[in-house]
Amino acid sequence: MRAIRTASAALLATAAVALSAPAAPAAPAAPAEDGTGRNITSFGFSVTPRTVAPGGTVTLTSDGCEVPSVTVTSGVFDTVTLTEGRPGSATVDADARIGAEYEIAFDCKGERGTTTLTVAPAHTTPPTPPTPHKGVKAGFGGSTGSDALGAAELTAGAALIAGALGTAVVLTRRRAGGRP
Repeated sequence: MRAIRTASAALLATAAVALSAPAAPAAPAAPAEDGTGRNITSFGFSVTPRTVAPGGTVTLTSDGCEVPSVTVTSGVFDTVTLTEGRPGSATVDADARIGAEYEIAFDCKGERGTTTLTVAPAHTTPPTPPTPHKGVKAGFGGSTGSDALGAAELTAGAALIAGALGTAVVLTRRRAGGRP
């Protein structure tokens, strides 16, 4: 009981110190970001893939814009117009600098959303996906390799079932008071 009182008092003291501390000055407001390097807008937009080789193709998508078209601009590909929420594609300039990040701007009726596209070197051979492991096949017993049971297995199984039933009958009669 004493430990609970001590813990409660310590918690209250910590809360009192935290509330009496002067507040830190507020930082100037920066454009809100969603953790992926793009700013938050009233419409959605994306670039897929986010990393591409020079000369590669990216897919541009936008949704939630109330006007029929969204204009997408960048210094690494030609301007693309996305019509009525349909995705579009753009080919990255072949002379794009490897390792550079380029800004991609989506314009929806004057509201601008931005994200980045990273240019990476092209792979000479595509990576090989790992081979999935196959699971164990259970329930296929027997050494003959066939699914059918032989006469010996059927006879042994029937004998075991009969023995179990006979034992159950004998034990039930003993409990009921009548000995066989």
